[in-house]
Amino acid sequence: MSRAHPGGGATEKLCGKCSSLLSGTEEGKRNTAAAMVIKLYYTTVTASREVKSQQARVICILDSKGVKYELVDISQDNALLEEMRTLSGNPTAMPPQLFNGTSYCGDHMLLEDAVEDNAVEKFLKLT
Repeated sequence: MSRAHPGGGATEKLCGKCSSLLSGTEEGKRNTAAAMVIKLYYTTVTASREVKSQQARVICILDSKGVKYELVDISQDNALLEEMRTLSGNPTAMPPQLFNGTSYCGDHMLLEDAVEDNAVEKFLKLT
């Protein structure tokens, strides 16, 4: 299922902010301060257009809601992939996955549901 970018662009096109967040630029790293609790497990190494689009959408949602988060790139270390899968309770989980500390929140589809229900803070266990 395709969804449009919140900025009104085409489904596959990303705004400059979302593109830079996924490209690892300094702007993209601004949300990685140690004091933040929400963790987004994602990957910078994927051939899947679908995964790239899902990750960009999650980042745009978090940014639009003003949620501070830490990016955890599972492509940097296989132990991070295993950590994501262990914490989510799913041995085949794929990015993007969201956590509040070590508490599993859900994947991109559950976040989309929370957006539709206007319950993002509850989904992220911030309330």
